[in-house]
Amino acid sequence: MTDQAAAIAVPAAVRAELEDAARSANRDISDIAAEMLSEAVKMRRCPGILFWSDSAGGRQARIEGTGLEGWEIASAYRRAHEDWEVLRAAFHWLSERQLRAALAYAEAYPAEIDERIRQNEAWTPERVYAEYPYMRPQKRQ
Repeated sequence: MTDQAAAIAVPAAVRAELEDAARSANRDISDIAAEMLSEAVKMRRCPGILFWSDSAGGRQARIEGTGLEGWEIASAYRRAHEDWEVLRAAFHWLSERQLRAALAYAEAYPAEIDERIRQNEAWTPERVYAEYPYMRPQKRQ
């Protein structure tokens, strides 16, 4: 990082917002600022993508106007052998703009998407039952 990149002028009002966010998250202001800048760059590059906090406190790319994360669409598209018409039929309630935003994000950030798909595929029924035994269906008598 150059000295110039490290010394970005931040208006006082924005700094106050960053300080509030850092305090609320119990994190360092530079961590919060870097996260927000990264998300802003990604949203500008891929209009139609927003970021939400997940239940574990992480931030995930979601498709605007939905609860779907970008990796979900990318995974479905791959399973459909990258057939646009199959994807459109599978997600008929989403607009073309929403689907294209998800695919654009997957193309722009493939390592992030691949990791999220890998994490999801790791959740087999056996793993779920091992970690959450109460979720195992009861045998009928």
